[in-house]
Amino acid sequence: MKVEQIYTGCLAEAAYYIESEGEAAIIDPLRDTKPYVERAQKDGATIKYVFETHFHADFVSGHIDLAKQTGAKIVFGPLGKPAYEAYTATDGEEFMLGKIKIKAIHTPGHTMESTCFLLIDETGKSTAIFTGDTLFIGDVGRPDLAQHVISDMTEQKLAGHLFDSLREKIIPLADDLIVYPGHGAGSACGKKMSKETTDTLGNQKKFNYALNLSLTKEQFITEILTGLVPPPAYFPQNVLMNIKGYESLEDVMQRGSQALSPEAFEAAANETEAVILDVRDAQTFAKGFIPNAINIGLDGQFASWVGTLIPDVKQPILLVTEAGSEEETITRLARVGYDNCVGYLSGGIKTWKESGKEMDSVLSLSAAEFAELFSTNPELHVLDVRKKSEYVSEHVVGVENMPLDFLNDHMALVKKDKINYLHCAGGYRSMIAISILKARGFENLVDIAGGFAAIKADGTLSLTDYVCPSTLL
Repeated sequence: MKVEQIYTGCLAEAAYYIESEGEAAIIDPLRDTKPYVERAQKDGATIKYVFETHFHADFVSGHIDLAKQTGAKIVFGPLGKPAYEAYTATDGEEFMLGKIKIKAIHTPGHTMESTCFLLIDETGKSTAIFTGDTLFIGDVGRPDLAQHVISDMTEQKLAGHLFDSLREKIIPLADDLIVYPGHGAGSACGKKMSKETTDTLGNQKKFNYALNLSLTKEQFITEILTGLVPPPAYFPQNVLMNIKGYESLEDVMQRGSQALSPEAFEAAANETEAVILDVRDAQTFAKGFIPNAINIGLDGQFASWVGTLIPDVKQPILLVTEAGSEEETITRLARVGYDNCVGYLSGGIKTWKESGKEMDSVLSLSAAEFAELFSTNPELHVLDVRKKSEYVSEHVVGVENMPLDFLNDHMALVKKDKINYLHCAGGYRSMIAISILKARGFENLVDIAGGFAAIKADGTLSLTDYVCPSTLL
């Protein structure tokens, strides 16, 4: 028997490969199916099942394409009834995989169809549980997402279901079970997940706040719902794609892989009203880019920031990438349902510049340069675009918080009659914010390279006292 976690850091998402006696199962695959197919081929195994723990909100699953490519059966738990061919398991139903069994355990709460899958080895011993978004390491799945798809399903109702699922289905299981969750730290599907991506259930019973048996149901609901921020706009759109089905990734890749000359690129931008998405490194982008382009670098949590900041998954997108990154970019967009990439700039920004077309740039200061300015002019207008919890835990005294997640709600903080200095934690998010603001007509924007980490390392400026983020809501 083999169990492997296939983790994708960009989405903080974990898929799983399980194999026994030449038969394999995949749990919660991403849309690009190649890694799973190749893993099975390496073992000479046939993919028999694709198990889906629920209708995912933060990514488009690869279950449909994977089933078509391999002949595997798609399996959902109770209440999982999609618009395409799939098998709906009953609570407690077992599936043979070689010499092992996989048992469906219905655990509504994150969503109503949420189901965990219990792994039973050749001897009949339960050895692991694949919990999807029901149970994370240090957290549980947020219970407010389904209400954005089903109007009468309130977050309070779902939180109540989650309490019952954890108490009746999960906590009674053996302490030595290995917990394999659907996500790790960085996912928007929970609020305080651990960086660890596996643990024993016994440890989680000791340290996971949501498994605290002293909490009443009412206290649990309050605790789970406190501190949740609104989910990204693309979440309900991804849920519907996972329920209704979607275009094959092969077709999406073919459409997006159109190499466009600067002239054709400019014409396409005008005709389609596409967003020009520049995925180069933030500091490379700052030195020269196409006017009105948005910078979301591939080197960060690219897919989740695209989903957060481009609200419509059907939005036409034109790409500017480093040479050779086109395919990776289109794939990562498709993982979160952005299938309408209409082409990329052939030769990258170099060809645009050589064609003599207009360029824009961003002034970027080092932390030392900024500290010297701020020390002599405390009235400098500085915006910290980190999350509220990051800002509250520690920040430069005298700066304002304008979280990138909710940039639209905080536009009034940007002063048109002053120079606005922006920073985040390390320089990735501040350049995203600046590029969006410039595309909307704001000027006088300066980036602080290296962000808060560099400012803190410089040691010149006063910071608020550090508060452990785990104590923050």
